[in-house]
Amino acid sequence: MKRLIAGLVFFAGAAMAPALAQEWPTRQPIKVIVTLSPGSATDVLARIAFEQVSKQIGQTIVIENRAGAGQRIGTTAASRAEPDGYTLLVNSSTHTLFSAMFTNLQFDVKRDFVALAPLASIPTVMVTPPSRGWNSLADFVAHAKAKPGAINYGSGGIGNSTHLAAERVRSAAAFEGAHVPFAGAPEAINEVVAGPCRFLFFARAAGPVAHSRRSVEAARGHQRAPLLGAAGCADDGRGGLPQFRL
Repeated sequence: MKRLIAGLVFFAGAAMAPALAQEWPTRQPIKVIVTLSPGSATDVLARIAFEQVSKQIGQTIVIENRAGAGQRIGTTAASRAEPDGYTLLVNSSTHTLFSAMFTNLQFDVKRDFVALAPLASIPTVMVTPPSRGWNSLADFVAHAKAKPGAINYGSGGIGNSTHLAAERVRSAAAFEGAHVPFAGAPEAINEVVAGPCRFLFFARAAGPVAHSRRSVEAARGHQRAPLLGAAGCADDGRGGLPQFRL
């Protein structure tokens, strides 16, 4: 995944058009369901955006985090809401992958939701525990290949963009690794800092902050990320391992 679309806003219920033909909003509160845990990029973007929306429309907006099951818990909850325009869903780009990643879904992404707007596009950053002493992505890959199956990597959930970004790098670099899903990036980061997980891709725009307690190995994006210094990279355009600047 080149970039994480960290916030996609949907109305819950494709049949809410007649309700919205009337004046909106006429009652409170408006509920926004976020599919990832508090502190994740998607959650932060939702809170920033809807704080301003609340001020502009003069209505109370309540953020409700419904994380877990690869973002399906929150999405399922939103799909069951009344299609009246008073329940919104903020999801990551994982929303577009549900049908390809899972079977027996309790919702239909085309039937049950109406897309409103993207909130942001953020580079995903690979981080590793600084205690390991890996000074480059090459060091990390060499270690991973020397100990097949000993590498665990975290993500914000099965099918999450952070999961797919990590799997693409693992596959392209040809080393074995076990995926450990979490409800969101904050929980996964704790495991990287503690050591059980050896690496993680997560949405981060400011590299110097990430350097404080963990090592930034590389970033995935359309362009080099100047804030990440030597870790910045750009995709090679051929679908293989990106051209990391080591």
